[in-house]
Amino acid sequence: MYKSRLYACSRSPLTCSLRSQCRASLTPHHTQHNTAVAIGALSNNHCGYQIRRHGGTSRGNAGCKVVFSGIQPTGIPHLGNYAGALRQWVQLQHQEPPDTKLIYSIVDLHAMTTPQEPNTLRLRKRETLATLLAIGIDPERSIMFYQSSVPAHSELMWILACTASVGYLSRMTQWKSKLNLDADLSAGSRLQDRQVENRLKLGLLSYPVLQAADVLVHRATHVPVGDDQKQHLEFARECVTNFNHAYGPHLVYPKTITHPNSKMSKSDKTARSRVLVTDSPQEIRAKISSAVTDSITGISYDPLERPGISNLLAILSVFDAKNRTPQQLAEAYSAAHPRILKETVSEAIIAGLEGVRSRFMKLMDVNNDYLDEVEAEGSRKARQSAEKTMDIVRSATGL
Repeated sequence: MYKSRLYACSRSPLTCSLRSQCRASLTPHHTQHNTAVAIGALSNNHCGYQIRRHGGTSRGNAGCKVVFSGIQPTGIPHLGNYAGALRQWVQLQHQEPPDTKLIYSIVDLHAMTTPQEPNTLRLRKRETLATLLAIGIDPERSIMFYQSSVPAHSELMWILACTASVGYLSRMTQWKSKLNLDADLSAGSRLQDRQVENRLKLGLLSYPVLQAADVLVHRATHVPVGDDQKQHLEFARECVTNFNHAYGPHLVYPKTITHPNSKMSKSDKTARSRVLVTDSPQEIRAKISSAVTDSITGISYDPLERPGISNLLAILSVFDAKNRTPQQLAEAYSAAHPRILKETVSEAIIAGLEGVRSRFMKLMDVNNDYLDEVEAEGSRKARQSAEKTMDIVRSATGL
């Protein structure tokens, strides 16, 4: 365990400046409504799990509230990531009392379930961490770390895997989705299928076990979650139940913090259409102005019949200062031309993400070691948090 220089007395002016800038969070917006948004794609990068306590008793955190969530290092987050998860992470820093522990992990081990070029993965990890700081995650309020920096995540995963059911894992949809298989239990989706056997890797199949370990190793009491994680939530409950049945009531069943169900359309994944949270005002205007709409007169919110217009309204809703829903915004702009709506959306995004790009660029400067300092200190705190659980687990299991 190494000592971080994050709190060293001798800091460079750039480091001190970045620290103060990044602590100035974005203005919290309202809770996002159930909408579909077009520019970018909110994928499974956000590894939250909705886990409700059920049955039995467990030793928890003695009244201490712990929130855990994670994001895959797939590069600079886009509007879908921000609207669906990251914005809530920032808001929790203001909404939760000071004694609530906030833990956010960049889950690089999860990223290994798809082929990764080593140097690219290293860069994306740093980009993700820099973005979290740039949007307003405060390292003195929240613990941020790379998943691989805390070995206890993998250790608990193995212990949970020893009581997990392969049959249960085989019925889950994520590995089938990654392999472009049907989500049902047809013959082509079964583990016994020869083509599936040749393509499916153990890491992908056991992905949910590591997700459960991520949450349980920090004895998280609350976890932000989206609708796409429901199967994983059920499996995480199963992991807790199996372990507690075998070794005693030691693991905690976390509760749910529902995060906004804002989803970006996956119809166009090109860089030209995806708005990144670090895009310049010029880039934002260009991408929004090129968004496909329709020739119907007026503005209305109808995701099925008018997906382009509806997506713009949903994006505007994320950044609207009056906290209006897409439907309310549609009424307000009912007589507007799509060009006017696009201009309004562009300016709302630019205002909402003001300063993010400049902070990100400073953090990514090769001569600045602030990112490494933040991650080192976050990893140290995360290891301390995880070891408390692992002491209990090792004692209970005889390790």
